[in-house]
Amino acid sequence: MSISATTVRFDEHTLWVDLSDGRTLGVPLAWFPRLLAATADERARVELSRTGLHWEALDEDISVAGLLAGRGDTTIQAGRVA
Repeated sequence: MSISATTVRFDEHTLWVDLSDGRTLGVPLAWFPRLLAATADERARVELSRTGLHWEALDEDISVAGLLAGRGDTTIQAGRVA
């Protein structure tokens, strides 16, 4: 069975993803720095695919499998200090 995202929404601190199997995942925006720094309008321009979420203007891709595994942003951003 393939699980895909059906809707995406945000609140102040959380990315919410509804899945095709009826589950809803909530993950901290802090896991995805580009989404955290984005405006509400930029976040709303998400494209849903069979395997995940994509924001063209933000160069952000999030897989449903990664969300289910509890993985956040796995890229290293030059110039960022923790």
